[in-house]
Amino acid sequence: MLGFVSMFMDISSEIIHSLLPMFLVTSLGASATMVGLIEGVAEAASPIVKVFSGALSDYLGNRKWLAVVGYSLGAMSKPLFALAPTAGMVLTARLVDRVGKGIRGAPRDALVADITPAHLRGAAYGLRQSLDTIGAVLGPLLAVVLMLVWADNFRRVFWFAVVPGLFAVALLAFGVREPARQSQARRVNPIKLEYLKKLNRPYWWVVGVGAVFTLGRFSEAFLVLRAMQGGIPIAFVPLVMVAMNAVYSLSAYPFGKLADSVSHVKLLALGLVVLIASDVVLAYDNSWSVVIVGVALWGLHMGLTQGLLATMVAHSAPQELRGTAFGFFNLTSGFAMLAASVVAGELWDRFGASVTFYAGAGFCLLALLSLATAKRDGSDKP
Repeated sequence: MLGFVSMFMDISSEIIHSLLPMFLVTSLGASATMVGLIEGVAEAASPIVKVFSGALSDYLGNRKWLAVVGYSLGAMSKPLFALAPTAGMVLTARLVDRVGKGIRGAPRDALVADITPAHLRGAAYGLRQSLDTIGAVLGPLLAVVLMLVWADNFRRVFWFAVVPGLFAVALLAFGVREPARQSQARRVNPIKLEYLKKLNRPYWWVVGVGAVFTLGRFSEAFLVLRAMQGGIPIAFVPLVMVAMNAVYSLSAYPFGKLADSVSHVKLLALGLVVLIASDVVLAYDNSWSVVIVGVALWGLHMGLTQGLLATMVAHSAPQELRGTAFGFFNLTSGFAMLAASVVAGELWDRFGASVTFYAGAGFCLLALLSLATAKRDGSDKP
């Protein structure tokens, strides 16, 4: 059920996100640097909130209703995109959307761990991620159809995105039941130093790996901008996100299940190798056939790594601090995403798309080398 909630919200979000870079550049006159800044700031806002929402869910012993608040903010942000007269308003809308994601993300991920047996957690995170990503396939497909029907009217399509967002909120509020928590347990502030010390070295190793890994990638908005350079009609550009998310959706569950039985570090290293290949392909040419191959490889690396990283956090954090653990993990990854997206935008404007993707491959290579040389303290065990 949590997977279906994620699916409907992703349909809503991806209708907008698959069109937003084009809307910013063609309708509002924004530069690639501005696109990177908007995406980076928005993605950094989400993990800052996740720290507190995750800790609050641990303190209250209630995760579902915090998630409801977060999904509600996400749904409420959608009309702001349709009304935006400037890039500044788009930034505001993205911040509201990402704050909502920040509120819901850590409690939801911790709730998955709460209701799932330890030996099935990789499969559980992979399944939720797969359903989430099905929404990320359907959203851009709907965007293509609606842009064709409504003659490239961005704002009308953005209004349509409100509907699946509201449905996701209703499904979570009325369709998900949270397991009972121990009422006799004394409430504590999980951000206090004495409790944070329970987040041990293996957990912080996972946090560091996640941050370095994120430096090797940047916002998927740049995939859309790369597809635009191929000269295809605007209405069909979201198909690159369909290709990426289709591969992501198909690969997330089997690789999540595989994470229950093989080395996490080896899977993560494989994900980095696939991302390097994606960057090199996207840097090579902007023709439609080449871009599709590049974004498909990008989707494969997402399927390999996103559920895996969540599984590594769940395995390395104490049960009573899972929400807090996911919060700090997402905080560090969010700031890394901000840095990566801003740098990508600057490189794009100054030197072109190819240099941007080659730089991404370089960062991935550094992450791969750090992964090979780091002391792991058993954190790579499934």
